[in-house]
Amino acid sequence: MSRNQFGTVAIVGVGLIGGSIGLALKKAGVVTEVIGVGRSASNLEEAKKLGVIDRIDDLEGASKKAQWIVLCVPVAQMRACFQTIEPHLNPHTLITDAGSTKSDLIVAAKEILGKKVCQFVPAHPIAGGAQHGVVAAKANLFEGKQTIICQLQENSAADVALVESFWQALGSRIKRISAIQHDAIYAAVSHLPHLLSYALMTSVLNSEDAEQKLGHAGAGFRDFTRIAAS
Repeated sequence: MSRNQFGTVAIVGVGLIGGSIGLALKKAGVVTEVIGVGRSASNLEEAKKLGVIDRIDDLEGASKKAQWIVLCVPVAQMRACFQTIEPHLNPHTLITDAGSTKSDLIVAAKEILGKKVCQFVPAHPIAGGAQHGVVAAKANLFEGKQTIICQLQENSAADVALVESFWQALGSRIKRISAIQHDAIYAAVSHLPHLLSYALMTSVLNSEDAEQKLGHAGAGFRDFTRIAAS
């Protein structure tokens, strides 16, 4: 892998996932520059202080300069990101993401990016942690973990290969499945368990004898509700 092969990478949303991407890219030595984009100036300053990013910019400015744009914001916010990116998207810039759902995101991307949607290769790194924010970011977060690629019909084989090499540079193992398959699988094995965990914890905490119940909770309860903290 050639040094600095990915050029300038803009990370939109510099939290646990976005921050870990920045650290992993820098550790691998495959970027010229990492630009941080986000709504919290203090968080971005912290990311710069920690060496996660090299500089801060807004999404419009980053879209004009970056060879790669990585969307690490909640899926519901990505439509607005596409709207800002589209007028400034260079022909050779690639967009990928870390969103946990794909079908709705792809619909939004096609609607907003139009013919430029070929430059968007959807991805979902299966990695995370109980802690949040850039202070929890780790350069090895993706090592040995799976990243799902949901190739679009509009994507060229060359661009998909480039995006796969990007995630592999972070240590990921690549698996390709369709967006429909992805959403069905992760609704069952990820989203539903989270929902059930939240529901149980909320039910207990809202009960009149919450303190007593928690005082009697054992390992099974702790295991089942652990992801409610994530």
